[in-house]
Amino acid sequence: MATQFTYEDYQTTAQWLLSHTKHRPQVAVICGSGLGGLANHLTQAQSFDYSEIPNFPLSTVPGHAGRLVFGFLNGKACVMMQGRFHMNEGYPLWKVTFPVRVFHLLGVDTLVVTNAAGGLNSSFEAGDIMLIRDHINLPGFSGQNPLIGPNDERFGVRFPAMSDAYDRDMRQKAHIAWKQMGEKRELQEGTYVMVAGPNFETVAECRLLQKLGADAVGSSTVPEVIVARHCGLRVFGFSLITNKVVMDYESLEKANHEEVLEAGRQAAQKLEKFVSILMAGIPQPGCAN
Repeated sequence: MATQFTYEDYQTTAQWLLSHTKHRPQVAVICGSGLGGLANHLTQAQSFDYSEIPNFPLSTVPGHAGRLVFGFLNGKACVMMQGRFHMNEGYPLWKVTFPVRVFHLLGVDTLVVTNAAGGLNSSFEAGDIMLIRDHINLPGFSGQNPLIGPNDERFGVRFPAMSDAYDRDMRQKAHIAWKQMGEKRELQEGTYVMVAGPNFETVAECRLLQKLGADAVGSSTVPEVIVARHCGLRVFGFSLITNKVVMDYESLEKANHEEVLEAGRQAAQKLEKFVSILMAGIPQPGCAN
């Protein structure tokens, strides 16, 4: 079994990136399934395939390009992951979250996480955007957590708090930005629950998750958020609701990855505009939580 990355491994990757680009990002964005088009809006863009970058895992899921793109979005220096890593690709969580600590060493102070998720909340419609207020780390209940193992104090404390994981100020700014956009549907806000996947959930599982208080379900995001908060990054995130989960045994509906990518294509424009407006609301460097 491969051993976990050392502090020096993270440093090696960060130094390689710093020596190959003049960009010095303040904000990192992880693009979810079908949402990689955000990177096309970066100016002065410079991209690296994951395969070029020392120690970087590879993305194997359709809708995840596998590129790291540096540039500017609405005046903010950004680095974007076009394609994330998932537990269900066979990666241990310390590998899934590897880029987050690298971003921290690059000088990033804010992480924006996006994902495609199934709607558990009955008031959600496909195409809605849900601000993530909180999460439920279901794999964590069974011993899957990216912070398991020796703690390196250079990144953060052994027992980090998660009750304030998603930045309140940024959520308030998001509601203001959404009103500026004049969208017909209101901006949703709720709790994201992570399951391992790769299969979609059963009807009984969806009913259970809804009873737990979750509004949307997916198989990513939470590990990156835990690691980001551990090393003191400001975190803000949202889910694109790609489908309403099947809650009824009489239903003939079936979830599939193609509808996830299609929903991403349809919502791409409003999502890209939304993230772009929000960039202006991220405090200047040196004002991190």
